[in-house]
Amino acid sequence: MSKKYIVFLLLILTFFSCKKNETRIEVAVTDNKPVLEDLPRILAGKKLRVITLYSSVSYFIYRGEPMGYDYDLCKDFANTLGLELEVVVAKNVNQLVSMLNRGEGDLIAYNLPVTNEMKQEITYCGKESVSNQVLVQRIDLKEPPVTDVTQLIGKEVYVQKDTKYEKRLLNLNAELGGGIFIHDIDKDSITAEDMIEMVAQYKIPYTVADEDVALLNRTYYNNVDVSLPVSFPQRSSWAVRKDCPVLAATLNMWYTLNQQSPDYQLIVKRYFEVSKKKVYSPILSVHHGRISVFDDLFRKYAGTVGFDWRLMASIAYQESAFDTTATSWAGARGLMQIMPATFAGLGEDPDAIYDPEASVRAAAKYLKNMENNFQHITNTEERLKFIIASYNAGIGHVFDAQALAKKYGKDPAVWSGNVDEYILLKSHPEYYTDSVCKFGYMRGKETYDYVIQVLTRYEYYKANIKRE
Repeated sequence: MSKKYIVFLLLILTFFSCKKNETRIEVAVTDNKPVLEDLPRILAGKKLRVITLYSSVSYFIYRGEPMGYDYDLCKDFANTLGLELEVVVAKNVNQLVSMLNRGEGDLIAYNLPVTNEMKQEITYCGKESVSNQVLVQRIDLKEPPVTDVTQLIGKEVYVQKDTKYEKRLLNLNAELGGGIFIHDIDKDSITAEDMIEMVAQYKIPYTVADEDVALLNRTYYNNVDVSLPVSFPQRSSWAVRKDCPVLAATLNMWYTLNQQSPDYQLIVKRYFEVSKKKVYSPILSVHHGRISVFDDLFRKYAGTVGFDWRLMASIAYQESAFDTTATSWAGARGLMQIMPATFAGLGEDPDAIYDPEASVRAAAKYLKNMENNFQHITNTEERLKFIIASYNAGIGHVFDAQALAKKYGKDPAVWSGNVDEYILLKSHPEYYTDSVCKFGYMRGKETYDYVIQVLTRYEYYKANIKRE
C-alpha cells in the first residue's frame, strides 16, 4: 500500500471523525475500527466505476489508450485510493444522471451544469469549474483583437445553426441593440472544433465555443485567441448519488488537496497548454541517395515484414522528424512515436523506447500486425492507406469508420472517398455515438491528413531513392 494512499485515508477518517455530527454520516464499528457507509463498499470492491461521455476534453481513445482531462483526473483519484478505474460511457448528458441513479457507476466525471433542479437528484462534488462561452478569433497583426463584446457590432460571427452558441449570440445581439452579423452554418457534420479550425485557417473571422474546448484547440492552432467571454459564467461539476455523502466529501477533499500538486498541474498542461502542433524540420536532401541516418535500420526491419523501407522512413519523419528523443503530448515516444504500452506489448524492453533500433523494430512489428487485420482488402494500395491510418489513430477507430461506411452505403474496403469520410465524421457526436462505433470520439482530421502526408512523402522518396 502506497504512502500517499495511507496518508489520504487517514485524512478521510480524521475528517469524518471531526465532522460526523455535521454530515450525519452513519459509522459502523468492526473490530473497533470505524467503517464508513458508502466509500468502504467501493474500497472493498477495489474498483471505481466512472460514468462519462466521449469528447475531446473528457474521455477518448488515442492509439489504443484511454485519455482525456476528466479521465486522467479520475485515474489519479483512483490511484490515490488504490482502486482500479472502470469507465462507463453514456450517450448524452441526460443519460449520465439516469445511469448514476440506477447504480451503473459511482461517479459522473464530466462537466455537468450545476442547476437547482439537478441538486435534488445528485450531489455535486469533486472537480468544479466556472467557464464561459468565448469568442474565437485570430491573432492578426493587421487588425486589433476584439477585447469587448460591444466591438462585435459590425463583425461577422459564424456559428452552427440551432446550437447554444447561436442562441447566445442572438441574445447578445439583442442586448447590444443589434449590429452583429450572425451567420448560421446549417450542416450536421460541422462541430465547434471544425469552426475553430476554420478561424485558424482564415476561412471565417470569428466563432463561439465553450471555453474548455477552445482552450484545448488553441494548443493545435497557435494563431487563435480565446480570451474574451461572451456569456455569463456557468458552473459545472462532477457528481455522485445522494446516498454517497462520504464519497462526495472525499472527492471534495481530494480535489482541494490535489489542485496544487505537480501531478494535477501536469494534467492541465497536457491538455490545455502543451502545443500539439508538430513543427517539422526541412526534409533532408536526398540527392546523395539517403533519406536519414536511420536508413539502414529502416531497410533491416522493413524487409523482415515485407514493407518498403522508404514507407517506414516517411512514417518516421511524420512522427518525429527523425528525432529519437521526441515525446508527444499524449506520451508517444522515440523515433517512431510508439506508446509505451504498445511498445511493451510488442515484446520490447520498456527502458529501450528511445533507442532507434528498438523503435524501428517495434514499428515494423506493429505495421505487420495492422496489415494482418486488413487482409480482406485485396487492393494493396487501398490496404496500405488503412495500415497507415491505423498506425496514427489506432485500429479501433479505423474499424469504426469502416462500420459507419458500410452502414451508410459506402465501400468499407476503400479508403479514399469512402472510409476516410467517416474518419472525418468521427469527431461529431451523431457518428461517434452510433451503435456501430465501439471506440467513440476521435480527432479525425488529424488521421485524414496523416494518410495523405505520409503517402505523398513516400511517393517523393520512391521517385528519388532506390529501394535497394
